[in-house]
Amino acid sequence: MERDFYQSPKSSSIMRFFWKAAGGDRYILERSTYSDQVKYMCLGGIIVATGLMAALAGGYAFYTIFEPRGSAIERESVSWTITMLSLVFGAFWGLMIFNLDRFIVSSTGVGDGTEAITWGELKGAIPRLLMGAIIALTISKPVEIRMFKSEIDAALHEEQLKTRKEYEGRTRANYEDRLSLIDIQLEEISENRKDIIERIKKAEQDYTDQLNGKVSGTIPGNGPLAKALKDNVDRLIAEQNMFDETNEERITELTNNKRKLILEMDEELAKNQQVAAGLDGLLQRIKLAHKIAGVWISLFITLLFLAIELTPIFFKLMLIKSPYDFLKHNVEELIKAEQGIYIQYNYHKDKNGQERDLITHLKSEKLLVEKKSLLKTQEELTQYAISKYKENMMKKIDANPQEFIKVQDFQKEE
Repeated sequence: MERDFYQSPKSSSIMRFFWKAAGGDRYILERSTYSDQVKYMCLGGIIVATGLMAALAGGYAFYTIFEPRGSAIERESVSWTITMLSLVFGAFWGLMIFNLDRFIVSSTGVGDGTEAITWGELKGAIPRLLMGAIIALTISKPVEIRMFKSEIDAALHEEQLKTRKEYEGRTRANYEDRLSLIDIQLEEISENRKDIIERIKKAEQDYTDQLNGKVSGTIPGNGPLAKALKDNVDRLIAEQNMFDETNEERITELTNNKRKLILEMDEELAKNQQVAAGLDGLLQRIKLAHKIAGVWISLFITLLFLAIELTPIFFKLMLIKSPYDFLKHNVEELIKAEQGIYIQYNYHKDKNGQERDLITHLKSEKLLVEKKSLLKTQEELTQYAISKYKENMMKKIDANPQEFIKVQDFQKEE
């Protein structure tokens, strides 16, 4: 704006964008001092930067939640579908935080116009401070796990191996008991068969010794004793055949059950690997980030984002009233006057002793008075018309009462 004593600098498009982000009025700022212009540009810059960080944090958190699960240090592939969805969600989240910050900052007043923050100002700003703190926490955590990604990946890989080993131990213990029971039964059958075979071997040896004359005190050759030993050998062989025939089905059943249990155990072990790989969620990474970074570093990062988020609110409370604020107040009063809004400040006290303003809407009151006058006039005219009608009718009745009665009777018959 051209003046003899001061010329407001021209604003650039970037400066106007930051003004809009901070909720500043371009018309007033272009007529204010350079200090006011810079002040609102910096506020807008902080809000835009917060929105960008929120977009990055939200997109990264979304990808971390929905990314393909696997080993923490050996990523096999990147899901482009999840990547695109993360970009869309990050943009949406950033715009939402930007809009929310813009509302919080623009709705925060300049306090009492002094640098000191009074308890009343702080109390009034508590809802905005709480909202800003929540926003800062949602931004800081994804950024924190991204800052310590390599350390978190290593710790997470170790956790996955440890968990997988625990799951494998439990699974093997569960199946080994059942497999041992089958092995015991198979071993029992095998031992019984070995016993029969040993008895056959001994009987055959006795029979051979008898034929070769190696048994002292007996007559060698194929005599009665040798025939008896041969019958014993045949009986044992028949017993072995009977044993094999009887236990063949049982051995097949136990062998199949064992093979089936081994397959089930292999499937469970494969599932354990997937379950261990699933421990790669956002919550697990936040826990590891706190464990790796420690309390103080994690707290420092959170406080950093709290400072970025809450600084515009505190600065607005500490700002001294400048030409922008007075011009803005003047424009607001002009608009109120133009619209017929009359405010008498501190007009009365309520039940709690707090001073209240009296707000008078002159245009609406004027319209209300006009409406009332119009209705009253219409009522008076209606009464006057009825009285005139009554006078005319009375004159007609006085002139010819019989005719009026006929007309009344005719209307009743109809």
